[in-house]
Amino acid sequence: MQSEHTITICLGSSCFARGNKEILAIVKKFVSEHHLEESVFFKGELCTGNCEKGPVLKIDEELHGNVDPDKVYDILGEYFNI
Repeated sequence: MQSEHTITICLGSSCFARGNKEILAIVKKFVSEHHLEESVFFKGELCTGNCEKGPVLKIDEELHGNVDPDKVYDILGEYFNI
């Protein structure tokens, strides 16, 4: 079965230093809590080239910059209509 959506989290040193480690855990938890494992492919990328906007999270082709733990649930909830 092919995933319908792709979530990409930047794991480059700049984004990781700005908090993407915590955001990584939150995204994993969100996907699990909402039973999206079958419809979402979740991956890391070494650098998206958007360091000035970090931490960066990409859902399909939609890039979200300056993501913090307080915003990530809202971003995911809005995108997945949850």
